Amino acid sequence: MLSSGPVTDPRSAAPGGLRLGPPPPGLPDPNVSPPVVAESGDAFAVLRVLELVARLERDRPVLLDDIVASLNARYLDWAFDRAVVADALVGLQVNWMADFRNASGIVLEEGRYGPELKLEETARVSAWLVGQVQRTAAECRRQLAEFSRGDGPTRSG
Repeated sequence: MLSSGPVTDPRSAAPGGLRLGPPPPGLPDPNVSPPVVAESGDAFAVLRVLELVARLERDRPVLLDDIVASLNARYLDWAFDRAVVADALVGLQVNWMADFRNASGIVLEEGRYGPELKLEETARVSAWLVGQVQRTAAECRRQLAEFSRGDGPTRSG
């Protein structure tokens, strides 16, 4: 029962007075990530797609479905579907065309077994992809900083 009298006990609650003891034996770690369903346009999903693309073998077609399967195998707490990965790749291709005024560096086309991606075997592709990943990672950090300031998520849902 809460008393309505004056507080004289030095052990009473006060702002900033939270104290934690050592965890009891057997207490599980609460740092378990919830599953995430990747969404088109989400910087955190795009970051994972682009990081994988930057590591793909050059000058060889890679099936979109293989990229999706690899992402789902690498990030067990994420679910990537074909549309989300395709949107990230189309965005990447658009950025390439805007920067270099050609379509040869990032090629998306329908192949014998479905949509495929082919990256040009040049140093400029690798350097450019690293820049794209860095830019996307910076956007993720910006969103995290904004969220941590208490501004909440920036996307409406």
